[in-house]
Amino acid sequence: MSDGNNSAEVTGKKIFFLYPTVSIQNQIISKLAQEEYEVYVAKDHTRLARALKDYPDSIIFINIDENMPEPEWEKWIISTSSQMPEISIGIFSSSNNEDIKNKYIDTLHVSCGFTGLRVDMSGFTEKILNIVEKMNAKGRRKFIRASIEKETNAVMNMPHNNDFLNGVIRDISIVGFSCVLESEPGLIKNSLVKDIQIKLQSMLLKVDAIVFGSRIEGEEKKYVLLFSKRLESEDCNKIRKYIQGNLQTKMDAEIN
Repeated sequence: MSDGNNSAEVTGKKIFFLYPTVSIQNQIISKLAQEEYEVYVAKDHTRLARALKDYPDSIIFINIDENMPEPEWEKWIISTSSQMPEISIGIFSSSNNEDIKNKYIDTLHVSCGFTGLRVDMSGFTEKILNIVEKMNAKGRRKFIRASIEKETNAVMNMPHNNDFLNGVIRDISIVGFSCVLESEPGLIKNSLVKDIQIKLQSMLLKVDAIVFGSRIEGEEKKYVLLFSKRLESEDCNKIRKYIQGNLQTKMDAEIN
């Protein structure tokens, strides 16, 4: 278990929202992704509990208004916490019942508090951001990255010898990306490549990047490129949105 803690200190913690409302999905989860947190939506508490055994230091925010009566949520939280004591739990609910609120805070000692859904969404967002920052959810990791593996929805092309060279992206963050090219261009370390077009699903970006290096992985030669200047906020948002969706798809497969 200590190894898990050490890993979380370096790579951060996964944040799950269990049965979030539409407003929470559209505003809070989106905001956390844009702030470089690794955040997921979960819609099956039984399957999530099984998956969490692989991520015992995660943070879970639970909407206790959904799926089952509040007393059943109390039992689920007690059971989950007893099996995985390092998990951090927060509650959100539209209930203004002080007895219920005090039960979760004072008796069950949920470490991420009880947040009422009746507050305005901007205040809710700020509270959640403060909680995950306090919980050191990012660890020492500054940027979240998607490993794209064999997927075909992230591609790129770049000018080369009066033509365009196509490639597939293998991983990406707002700092840079790695790619495998369809032919060997002999890119030189520290050289500048201009007017690279990146397509992430339906989102397009045009960037300049510096060749950081290359390495052989199996039968592939992978080039690593770093963006040569700070990206426009719109491009950062596109990359983060893609990363969040990519990670969510993989987590859905794992949970289900």
